Amino acid sequence: MRELKTIIEAYKKATTEGIKTVLATVVHVDGSSYRRPSARMLVDEYGITTGAISGGCLEGDALRKALHALVQNRNVLISYDTSDEADAVVGAQLGCEGIIQVLFEPIDQDDPINPIALLEQIINEDKPYVMLTLFNLKVKRGEQPGCTLLLKDGAKTLGSIGDSSLQEAILKDAATVFEEKRSLFRAYEEDQVTHNAFIEYFPPAVSLIIVGAGNDTQGLALMAETLGWNIYIVDGRPSHASESRFTSSCQIIVAKPEEALQNIPINEQTVFVLMTHNYQYDLSILECILPYEQVPYIGILGPKKKFDRMVNDLKDKGVTITQSQLDRMYAPIGLEIGAETPEEIAISVLAEINAVLNGTKGTFLRDKQGPIHTKENTQFDTLKI
Repeated sequence: MRELKTIIEAYKKATTEGIKTVLATVVHVDGSSYRRPSARMLVDEYGITTGAISGGCLEGDALRKALHALVQNRNVLISYDTSDEADAVVGAQLGCEGIIQVLFEPIDQDDPINPIALLEQIINEDKPYVMLTLFNLKVKRGEQPGCTLLLKDGAKTLGSIGDSSLQEAILKDAATVFEEKRSLFRAYEEDQVTHNAFIEYFPPAVSLIIVGAGNDTQGLALMAETLGWNIYIVDGRPSHASESRFTSSCQIIVAKPEEALQNIPINEQTVFVLMTHNYQYDLSILECILPYEQVPYIGILGPKKKFDRMVNDLKDKGVTITQSQLDRMYAPIGLEIGAETPEEIAISVLAEINAVLNGTKGTFLRDKQGPIHTKENTQFDTLKI
């Protein structure tokens, strides 16, 4: 989300100054690459770039391709084969052995539903979205439709394809993407014409609720800000929970535990960290969180015996705690990386949250069998319509 925000900010600045721009998007990867599908980079007519589509190896050539697309004023699909050692542009320089498809789309500033406008709508709402990008792998010099549709809650909201049968098939697949919460690649065959589609899932932005406004939470909030997360600071002490002590992006809530969550939107991307160093406040907040089954992560600072005491105290109050709820609690909090200082603990906590949200264990990549990124979602399934 943070990268998208910087791209949108750069686009708005360029638009204000009358500068033309091109959006480069990785729409498909076959094999390995540094960045995966959905990586984006904005290029303006003066060659200024924002964002990235690789680790720096493709950006130089992508800049030239973007400016060429801007001069032609048409969408262009470029294929980078990083397994080709004879390719002077990439090849042996990357060593990833993947084929990367990058779509370049000149942005029409007068089009209210251009790709940047659609991305801006996505980041402005804490709701899941699906964006459709159409392209044709077989066309080297011809029309590439590009970003054409934005969907919310399984219904078309912005844009249109024009072909009713194709759009109907895409809407069915979009419903699957919403349900499974993962992007999908599809090839639609219609009258001997193939339409390749990247149906991209955007979850809501991560919302980090830090319960506690002590000195040790300041570093955590600052690091979470660099990830582009929404950050809430909750505490009952106005002397600690103040705007002067936290970054400008943090939303400060000074309230009693039973009132603290009333104005916080809670969804499947909302995570909690309890670290007030006030046992009774943390206990009361934990009791308020338990009914929200969609919350994937509740981290509790302190030793295991503190957590055991909290569970027992809640049971003594007649609160039923299910195994599902226990599975979402992480106490002691954080990955075991030898963290001691508040900053090291913040890294440990954020890494654990990221691992939970992505369904991983947070282990060493060197011990992982197989590729870093799974290939299961990158193959085109063909559907005849």
